[in-house]
Amino acid sequence: MPPEPAVSETRTAVRRLLESPEAAPFRGSPLVVACSGGADSLALAAAAAHVARHLGVPAQAIVVDHGLQVGSGAIAEGAVEQLARIGMSAQVVEVAVDGMGGLEAAARKARYTALRAERPSGAPVLLGHTLDDQAETVLLGLGRGSGSRSIAGMRPLDPPWARPFLGVRRATTEAACRAQGLEPWQDPHNADPRFTRVRLRTEVLPLLEEVLQGGVAEALARTARQLREDSDALEEAAAAELSRVRADHGLDCAELRLLPAAVRRRVLREWLTAEGVPEMTDAHLRSADALIGDWRGQGGPALPGDFVLRRAHGRLRVETADRKPPNG
Repeated sequence: MPPEPAVSETRTAVRRLLESPEAAPFRGSPLVVACSGGADSLALAAAAAHVARHLGVPAQAIVVDHGLQVGSGAIAEGAVEQLARIGMSAQVVEVAVDGMGGLEAAARKARYTALRAERPSGAPVLLGHTLDDQAETVLLGLGRGSGSRSIAGMRPLDPPWARPFLGVRRATTEAACRAQGLEPWQDPHNADPRFTRVRLRTEVLPLLEEVLQGGVAEALARTARQLREDSDALEEAAAAELSRVRADHGLDCAELRLLPAAVRRRVLREWLTAEGVPEMTDAHLRSADALIGDWRGQGGPALPGDFVLRRAHGRLRVETADRKPPNG
């Protein structure tokens, strides 16, 4: 008897991603599923277990206990019991969440750090982000004006992370769990209006769907995919230009000025990242770009990590904030 449509859709999504050319580096590696016990990650674990048997590779799950709720340990163990029903072994990893940057961001950072550390070497970590999550990510990027990188959303493959469900609706993962007798945990944080994503999910997206007569989540996900394709092409162009405009341990401003702004800013981002500058915003990049495209003798901007970008003798250089050579 064929599986229920929702189960079939989740299995197909996992198989297609893992058998894609981009996933070639993962061939033959174990599969690791990040599982919270919610519907998305449980449906992903069940699909991954099925596909792993088909591929002849082992599969396991990691359940991260953030310790943010009373009884979080019992919730994690409940997820392990759910995973045992589908024949998947799992381990619980406890993490400490530092609230710097907000609770959501801190929990995500702690979770990803633990998943990186605990996965077998070379193994992909499968994450249960759905098309609905992608739509929310695009809306967040639009609202914050954080540039095309943010609006392009999450990538299906961003090693070691793999997101097979970016084309799968949340309703499908819930249906897949019901069909397989799995009982997902309902995280109360997912209904807490203090979190921006919750209000996007429960207020903004439903209103957009009503006003625009449906299809909004899918349209946002398509927009993300199109932007990723455009961005990838621009990144390739920027990588080629970066090697050309390097000069004297810096960058040649005259050569940079000849580049289109979209390519130039990507050159700057790649170069500054390689120089050790962390977590740049679009505002940082535009301030850096002003030293090239809008040069009037101004001083360079301060950058994250206690760095300063300076223009001297027609060259851009990154220096620590306490060094102050003359501009020129």
